[in-house]
Amino acid sequence: MYKVINKTIDLGDGRSIQIETGKLAKQADGAVVVKMGDTMLLATVVSANEAAANVDFMPLSVDYREKFSAAGRFPGGFMKREARPSDDEILIARLVDRALRPLFPDDYHAETAVMITLISSGKNEMPDSLAGLAASAAIAVSNIPFNGPISEVRVARIKGAFVLNPSAEQLAEADIDIMVGASYDNIMMVEGEMDEVSEAEMLEAIKIAHDNIKIHCKIQEELAAEVGVVKRTYCHEENDETLREEIWKATYDKVYAVARSLINDKHLRYDSFAKIKEEFTAAYSEGKEAGEVNKTLIGKYYHDVEKEAMRRMILDEGVRLDGRSTTQIRAIWGEVDYLPGSHGSSIFTRGETQSLSSVTLGTKMDEKIIDNVTFKGKERFLLHYNFPPFSTGEAKTPRGLSRREIGHGNLAHRALKRMIPEGFPYIVRIVSDILESNGSSSMATVCAGTMALLDAGVAMKRPVSGIAMGLITDKKSDKFAVLSDILGDEDHLGDMDFKVTGTEKGITATQMDIKVDGLSYEVLSKALQQAKEGREHILGKVLEVISIPREDYKPNVPRIVKMTIPKDMIGPVIGPGGKIIQQIQADTKATIAIEEIDDMGYVEISAPDKSSIDAAVARIRAIVALPEPGEVYEGKVKSIVQFGAFVEIMPGKEGLLHVSEFDWKRIEKPEDVLSVGDIVKVKLLEVEQRTGKLKLSMKALMPKPEGFVEREQGRGDRDHGRGDRDHGRGDRDHGRGDRAPFQGEERKAPTHSHSLRKPNQE
Repeated sequence: MYKVINKTIDLGDGRSIQIETGKLAKQADGAVVVKMGDTMLLATVVSANEAAANVDFMPLSVDYREKFSAAGRFPGGFMKREARPSDDEILIARLVDRALRPLFPDDYHAETAVMITLISSGKNEMPDSLAGLAASAAIAVSNIPFNGPISEVRVARIKGAFVLNPSAEQLAEADIDIMVGASYDNIMMVEGEMDEVSEAEMLEAIKIAHDNIKIHCKIQEELAAEVGVVKRTYCHEENDETLREEIWKATYDKVYAVARSLINDKHLRYDSFAKIKEEFTAAYSEGKEAGEVNKTLIGKYYHDVEKEAMRRMILDEGVRLDGRSTTQIRAIWGEVDYLPGSHGSSIFTRGETQSLSSVTLGTKMDEKIIDNVTFKGKERFLLHYNFPPFSTGEAKTPRGLSRREIGHGNLAHRALKRMIPEGFPYIVRIVSDILESNGSSSMATVCAGTMALLDAGVAMKRPVSGIAMGLITDKKSDKFAVLSDILGDEDHLGDMDFKVTGTEKGITATQMDIKVDGLSYEVLSKALQQAKEGREHILGKVLEVISIPREDYKPNVPRIVKMTIPKDMIGPVIGPGGKIIQQIQADTKATIAIEEIDDMGYVEISAPDKSSIDAAVARIRAIVALPEPGEVYEGKVKSIVQFGAFVEIMPGKEGLLHVSEFDWKRIEKPEDVLSVGDIVKVKLLEVEQRTGKLKLSMKALMPKPEGFVEREQGRGDRDHGRGDRDHGRGDRDHGRGDRAPFQGEERKAPTHSHSLRKPNQE
C-alpha cells in the first residue's frame, strides 16, 4: 500500500537522526517524519498549482505546532485542547520561515503552506533544532521548485566544548546557544544568545554548525533522488521587456538624483520617489486604454530602479540615502525617569527610530508560568515589544499581537536577560513601545531597556547596547559594503539584516537573515567587527544619559525580604487550609509566598512599607522558632487544669506551668492565681527529649524567700509526675471542649494544640 524510504544522519556521538517518507500524509505534495530519540516531527508541504492574480511575491506560510499528546499530557484550560500557538511555537516557525523563504525561485508565486507538527516528544531532544530539517526534507521530496535543500542546527558551547543539538539539561550550562540555518553553500539565518563572548568565538560556532548542515543537505539530496522527484514546471510571471527598458531610461537618473540629494526625512524621501513613478505612469498612460497599462509591472520595474540606484550610490560613492558613510551611526538622544508612575522608564531615539520603555518590578506572584509541551517552568524576566501602526505613519489600529512583535521582543529579551544580577529578588517586566520606526527598532528596545533598568535601580552586570548591520553586494564583481545602523530602506533593499547586541565585554545575542546566495566568512567577520565598533559607540551614548543604577528604588516599588525556613515548618506557617498565612497577611498587609526547593522552605515577603515586612517577618520567625531551655518568655494562659495551667509561649507551642511552679509559697487552686487569657512571664525549665513537653516556671523568676524551707521532696515529685500524666488527659479534655461549639455543624480541625507530643503518644 505504501513504499517507505528511510535515511539516517549519524551525529558521530552515538546519536542519529532518521528521515522517513512514504508512510504518512501521502496526499500532501511532500511529507516526512524526522525522528531523533523519542522525538518525532511530521512535516508537510502543499503548494497551489497556479499563482493568484497580481501576486508578485512568494506567499509562503510556515506553521509549527506541538501536540500535548506527544508528551502524554492534557492541554490546560477549560477546553482541554490545543488552541492558538504559543510564543515558542511562533518563534520556531519564524526560524524555519527565514531560512526557507530566500531559496524559492524569484518567479514562483504559488500559495505554499509548510506545516511542522511535534507528534512525539522525548525528554532528551529539543524539537526546534529539527524543525528546519523536517521542513526542507518535505519540500525536497515534493515537486515544488526550491533552490535548497537547507537544514538548521543548534550549537551550544558547554564547559568549553561545542555540542550539536544538545538537550535542554545540557543547554542550561551553555555560554553559547545559537541556531544556524544554511544551505550546502551559504549561511541563511543565525539566531541565538551568548554570555558575553567574542566575535571570533561566535564565528567558530557558526562554522561548526555549517559543517554539520552540509551533511544534512547531502542526505536530503539522496532521499529526493531515491524518491524520484521531478520538480513541476510553472509560469507565474508575465514580463514586458520593452516596458522595463522604458522605465529604466525614463526614471533611473531621476531616482539617482533623489537618492543623492540625501533627504533625511523618511516620508519626504518616499514622496519624492513616488512622484517620479506617478509622473512616468501618467506619461506612459497618455493615449492608451486602461487595460493597456499594467500598473503592477510598472510598480515592479520601478522598484528595481530604486533598488539599483541606492545600491550603486553606496558601492560606487560610499554614500547612503541619508548622507552617512557606511560606518556612521545616526544621531542619538535619550532621557530617563520620563514616566513618574513607572518603576523605571526611558526614551531612546536614534535617527527616526524611537522606543519609550518602562520597567515594572514585581513579586513572586508576578512570575510568568510556562506550560508548554516541551517545557514547564517559570520566567522571572519578561520583555514585551509593541509596534503600533502610527510608528510608521500608517492609518490603522492594532488587531492583536503580530508574529513580528513576538520575534523582535524575543531578540531583545535574549540580549538583556543574562545581565540581570543573580539572586535579584524582583520579577522584572520591560515594555518597549516603538513610537517611531525607520530601522532596527529591536535594537532601540535593547538600548532603551538598559536605560530603564538602570533608572529602576537594577544593578545590571553590565549595560547592553545593540546595532543592526546591513550588506550591499555587487553580483557582477566581488565588491561589497557593510553598513552600520541601517535604515528601513537599507534593510528592505539590501542583502543582509544582521543584529548584534552586547556589553563592553562581549556579545549577548544575535539575529541574522541573508537575502543573497553566497556570504563568505570574510564578509561575516568584517560585519561582526564593524558591529562591535558601532555598538560600543552606541553604548557610550547610552552611558552619557545614565551610567549607574539609581541608588534606591522609587517609593512605589514593593519592598521584598527573603528568608529560609526548615522544610517541616512550611506546614505550620501555612496552617490548616492556609488559615495561619492568610491571617498574617491580613494583619500585616504583606504578601507572602512560600516555595519548597531542595528540602528547604523559601519565603518571600513583599509589602509597600518596611513596617509591614518587619511585622510579617516577626510572625513567621515566632512560628518557626524553637523553644530554648533557660529562656524567659511572655505567654498567654490557654487553659486551667487541676494541677496547673497550660501557657502558650510561641504560636502553637504550649507548656505546662505546674501549680508547684506558680510561686515559692504553696498554691492550693491554680484558678486562685491565674485565669484563661492572662499574660504571664515564665521561664522554660526543660524540654523533655522523649516527648517534647515543655516545663515552665513563674517561681524561677521570683527571688527565693529568706529562710525558705523546701517541701518534702517525694510528694512534690509525685504531684509533678501526676501533672505530667494528666497533661495528656488535659489535652483530651480541651479537645473535647473544642468540639462542643461545632455540634450540628461540619467538624473542623482545631487551630492549635496544647503539647508538642508526637501523634499517638500517651
